[in-house]
Amino acid sequence: MAKEQLFISRVKDIYRLNGIRGHLGWDQETIMPKGGAESRSDILSWLAAEVHKRMTDPELKQLISELAESGTDQDLSSNLREMKREVDKALLLPESFVQEFAKARSEALLTWQKARQESDFSLFQSSLENLVEMTRKKIEYLPKKDTPYDTLLDEYEVGMTVADYDELFEGLRVRLVPLLAKIMEAKKNMSIPKLPSEMEFSEQAQTRFCQKVSEAMGFDFDYGRMDASTHPFSAGLWKGDTRFTTRFDEKDPFSCLYAVMHETGHALYEQGLHPEHSLTPRGSAISLGVHESQSRFWENQIGRTSEFWEVALPWFKEEFPDSPDWTSAELNLIANQVDTSFIRVEADEVTYNLHIMLRYEIEKKIFNEGLKVSEIPKVWNQMFKDWFGITPSNDTEGCLQDIHWSMSAFGYFPTYTLGNLYASQLMNKIDEELGSVSEMTKSGDWSKMLRWLKEKIHEKGSLLTPSELIESATGKPPTSDDFLDYLEEKYGKLYSLS
Repeated sequence: MAKEQLFISRVKDIYRLNGIRGHLGWDQETIMPKGGAESRSDILSWLAAEVHKRMTDPELKQLISELAESGTDQDLSSNLREMKREVDKALLLPESFVQEFAKARSEALLTWQKARQESDFSLFQSSLENLVEMTRKKIEYLPKKDTPYDTLLDEYEVGMTVADYDELFEGLRVRLVPLLAKIMEAKKNMSIPKLPSEMEFSEQAQTRFCQKVSEAMGFDFDYGRMDASTHPFSAGLWKGDTRFTTRFDEKDPFSCLYAVMHETGHALYEQGLHPEHSLTPRGSAISLGVHESQSRFWENQIGRTSEFWEVALPWFKEEFPDSPDWTSAELNLIANQVDTSFIRVEADEVTYNLHIMLRYEIEKKIFNEGLKVSEIPKVWNQMFKDWFGITPSNDTEGCLQDIHWSMSAFGYFPTYTLGNLYASQLMNKIDEELGSVSEMTKSGDWSKMLRWLKEKIHEKGSLLTPSELIESATGKPPTSDDFLDYLEEKYGKLYSLS
């Protein structure tokens, strides 16, 4: 028992330090003055080194080994499993490298923000070259896999490889591309409402509207907050403090709304984690794919429906009284308009995964084929033209739009697609166990769905592996069938497809 307590104590100290890193990272992206950049990079670098020291302490490795041999309960077993994986990886990375990498990421975030604002990739190029080179170095330190990119993919969804994703994406493409073609043909004979070009939706009104939606979803603002940032994100810092951000476009309130619903989905997961296991792997989200399933469920399966708009329409009219007298069905058509567009986070459900596939293919080229960073804008624009039939007019519309590369989060993007697949499976199971998701959405009381997700997903933390968790919740292993069936049925009705 003494060894278990010592192990948990050491783990919690590591999680506390990471919580501080998360808090400083949130601050850096939201309210930190520009003048604080150099000191912030130094502090984040120091904290990364402190975490690494604790992760590589021989006593921690010894505790993990001894506790694993003595037999443990399921909660402790999950903590040991996850910490062993992290410790084994940390032991392969030199402390100086970890410290330097953290500093490079912090500095790259600021150069990316400036480059994105000025739509000039050259301002970010040297920072990205440095991160790519350091990431290649990290791959060399870690155990060899079939391809270098496999090492990065495994960091975000354990066990997933290029071979797995290639097969998954090809299966999606086979059904998504024909569906998109049918929708684009059907649109020629449809009249779809549009946001008035002359109208402005104030940031203040959007904030009030989106906060009402977030509260209706179940987010507790006594234990969290909403702010603005260049790229929307969510951060579960520690028990009782979960934060998310959005961004505003005064010509398009849907951009803010669906960013808020997406990030609130992430935040609900963080608020729903089991408090008894706080500051340990057992009390943390198991994977980004599962995390993404929570955000996509609320954003798409709930938020992009006419039933949602029946509930939200009075709030919308209250905050935007000068908007056209739209019905819930018309607002839903606007929300679900399918089109080839540049920005991933604003893409419709049909084209969204094509955006993910494009990023996945470029990352493969970087790490498996040696694509030079300087060639990324050219390759991005050519692929976009080949895949979507349109060419970005500037770097902000193209390869600068996402924050992920400035954080060296190579291998992250494919988890968004996994989230889409998981979300559809979860929706079908909720429909089966609780009754019609559509009727519950229409009622305005979404608490039953949140309680189900909390019980089946959130409170489980890292008790099970991602695939085990999805199978436990839905009764079957992860599959793309539910997602593709959902899209074909939903958009078949919306666009009257034969």
